[in-house]
Amino acid sequence: MKALITLTSSESKRLIAKGISSLPEVEKAKRNGRIIVGGGTTNGYVVEELTGTEVDKANYTFGIVNEGLHCSTSKESREKNIPLRLIDGKVSKRPAPEILKEFTNKDVFIKGANAVDPYGNAGILIASPVGGTIGGAYSILVSRKANLIVPVGLEKLIPSVVEAAEVGGMYDFDLTMGMRCSLWTLTDAIVITEIAALQILFDVTAVHFSSGGSGDSSGAVTLAITGEEEKVKKAFSYLRSIKGEPALSNSRRSCLECEDPCDFV
Repeated sequence: MKALITLTSSESKRLIAKGISSLPEVEKAKRNGRIIVGGGTTNGYVVEELTGTEVDKANYTFGIVNEGLHCSTSKESREKNIPLRLIDGKVSKRPAPEILKEFTNKDVFIKGANAVDPYGNAGILIASPVGGTIGGAYSILVSRKANLIVPVGLEKLIPSVVEAAEVGGMYDFDLTMGMRCSLWTLTDAIVITEIAALQILFDVTAVHFSSGGSGDSSGAVTLAITGEEEKVKKAFSYLRSIKGEPALSNSRRSCLECEDPCDFV
């Protein structure tokens, strides 16, 4: 059986988050282990799926691409519990770096991305000269073979993350509309797109059929789904249930808050 569906950006984020919450690695760590969910709007959906509590997803992030600019959220409106820390399924108030030092190969670190390519590489925008969240965590995650999971929608698909990252670092750009950024390439993460989420949740195959739209469908992704009739119908029923997932609000900080104004100002 085959089905054709289109997901808005917010609907894709909800699907991806649902898929991540059902990953065997995540389910095991939730029962007995450690999970850290870094900042990111898609990660805000992941937090909701893991905890069953609502968060301000537009502000569950430090860096953000909003109103056509690379920027950050306002300190006043930003969610205060970034990153979420779970130990044996319970929210912890212990500092994330402290918990990270205890990570083993059974624990989970979830970090959103800004780019993904057809080869499964993910790219993370870095506006911090010391590497941001991923810079502080990556060496521990790699050395201990912890589960690094990256939720990223196909609206962020680019030809090659590696090629893009080679263009230059944050100090190589002479003019910028928004914060100066580098692109950190991840080649060894568990990357979860809409396609992977559908496979995890419903055991169906999905093909990226088309992209784009207008109005609230800017950034939309169309998928062709194939599989056994019962499984496709279950997937279709779930996707129908998340139709109308509200778009995220604008959360970019005011230019007056910026300590290092870009060339847009």
